Amino acid sequence: MKGFRRLLVGALAALGVLSSPIPVSAAQAPIHFADLNWESGSLITDILRIIVEKGYGLPTDTLPGTTITLETALANNDIQVIGEEWAGRSPVWVKAEAEGKVVSLGDTVKGATEGWWVPEYVIKGDPAKGIKPLAPDLRSVSDLPKYKDVFSDPESPGKGRFLNSPIGWTSEVVNKQKLTAYGLNDSYVNFRSGSGAALDAEISSSIRRGKPVLFYYWSPTPLLGRFKLIQLEEPPFDAEAWKTLTDADNPNPKPTRSLASKLSIGVSTPFQKQYPQIADFFSKVDFPIDPLNKALAQMSEKHTPPRQAAEAFMKAHPEVWQTWVPKDVADKVSASLQ
Repeated sequence: MKGFRRLLVGALAALGVLSSPIPVSAAQAPIHFADLNWESGSLITDILRIIVEKGYGLPTDTLPGTTITLETALANNDIQVIGEEWAGRSPVWVKAEAEGKVVSLGDTVKGATEGWWVPEYVIKGDPAKGIKPLAPDLRSVSDLPKYKDVFSDPESPGKGRFLNSPIGWTSEVVNKQKLTAYGLNDSYVNFRSGSGAALDAEISSSIRRGKPVLFYYWSPTPLLGRFKLIQLEEPPFDAEAWKTLTDADNPNPKPTRSLASKLSIGVSTPFQKQYPQIADFFSKVDFPIDPLNKALAQMSEKHTPPRQAAEAFMKAHPEVWQTWVPKDVADKVSASLQ
């Protein structure tokens, strides 16, 4: 890519193009944001991009990839921002942070969580819908073997189905290792959806039909803003055991709940140094989880594009984002939203 750019510059120079003055905005290379393929990630990313573009006058774009490839790209400064980074979870991030290549800024969504969930009616039933409790004593992941027939996998008779994250997500590796650590491989199928949207669709379809479903999920998300769910208990967190869960090649993973969730904005170290004012803004980002979950639910139900949903959130909650930036920046962004 760098070689191509040099050739392009040379060609333009030969044509005399570079001798003509051009606007600063046209010459400014865009800030590359990770194109995150789950609702909260895409909504938060577009809110950040709107503020950077309209408030600070800097161009942005997005580049796609899996969680692991995007963290690798951030470490190499091929992208500069990951709008929703579950910092400290993946070995790629931990290594890059230890080497001083990446930085996590802020505590963007307090109360974020992740784990294994079932719809409330699976345990408590729903008399209004004529649903009887199918797993009344289900409390913990240790109870799952006796309920494998409740969560029956249609393609693997005798086993239940666990809906995991898509391949390429750090959580997919962790959940695969958890199935081994919890002794569930003989009773449950590790089912991976092709994308975050496919995982959403599978869960939502089951819940709307009143069917039992066992799945990995996290908050902030549309599902937690829309449905009544119960998170299953897991063993207390153990730091050494956690290392075995994040290592896809560890043959003997140990049981533990996931590392306590802290969402932040991941940036490359060169970006932090080049744009200290943007880094300062990122460090102040704080989304109240309830309004965020409701916005995500509306975004999902109405199939609203992320940019449009971001603008709607910002119009509805100026008291949230205006505290992150100086007044002159906030005024420019507000004017652009009219």
